[in-house]
Amino acid sequence: MKIWLNDGLRDEDAALVSVFDHGLTVGDGIFETAKAIDGRAFALSRHLDRLARSAAGLGLPAPDLDEVRTACTAVLEANPMPLGRLRITYTGGLSPLGSDRGNTGTTLVVALGEATRRPDSTAVVTVPWTRNERSALAGLKTTSYAENVVALARAREQDASEALFANTAGSLCEGTGSNVFVVLDGVLHTPPLSAGPLAGITRALAVEWTGARETDLPLDVLERADEVFLTSSLRDVQAVHRVDGRELPGVAGPVTAKAMRIFDERAGNDLDP
Repeated sequence: MKIWLNDGLRDEDAALVSVFDHGLTVGDGIFETAKAIDGRAFALSRHLDRLARSAAGLGLPAPDLDEVRTACTAVLEANPMPLGRLRITYTGGLSPLGSDRGNTGTTLVVALGEATRRPDSTAVVTVPWTRNERSALAGLKTTSYAENVVALARAREQDASEALFANTAGSLCEGTGSNVFVVLDGVLHTPPLSAGPLAGITRALAVEWTGARETDLPLDVLERADEVFLTSSLRDVQAVHRVDGRELPGVAGPVTAKAMRIFDERAGNDLDP
């Protein structure tokens, strides 16, 4: 496996980052995950735009997006596979211990791992912890993922693949690595960005292509929604057949099925929408 580290490709066992890298010591970093299909990254331009927004929000130096694109192309060409998870990580770089950043520059890592197609439907759970929609990190895709690790472990204990959060106001927010959509009386809704979810790339495309409404929703909407689905780079549009103890139809409902079909058709026609 070949990995891009800072200025070029390295063998996996030679792609080494300092133990004093700020991304490791305090989680001072951002990342993007893109789906890779036969050597091409899906929606890469949108991912790079969000990488730049996250860097600005975290106060990191602006990444050189041409360099990042070059790194992605090199990694994809060096590691051919039919379906992959392309991961771009950008951190504060070598820094002193503590929260202050160093002055030696940032760290860029681009890596690729094999992926498999997700099941058509999945189970989710809600968790008692909240997203802080007023946090300095709200809406940024940072490497500070520890609370997601804890929540996802809770989901796995209950035979689910995702955990869903409310925000501090009690509104439905997002999953650990996904956005959530619900169908009420035949109308498709998803929480607005003001509720604190990440501005997901797949979420944005689903809203654009299906006309979903951005609506502030209480968490208990999951107890009465006719249909629920998740979106993310590796899930695309994935139906939900169980929320906590509530069973939904085992196959995608009509609105979800239409969203899945539209997404597959539009994404298939343009790999960089």
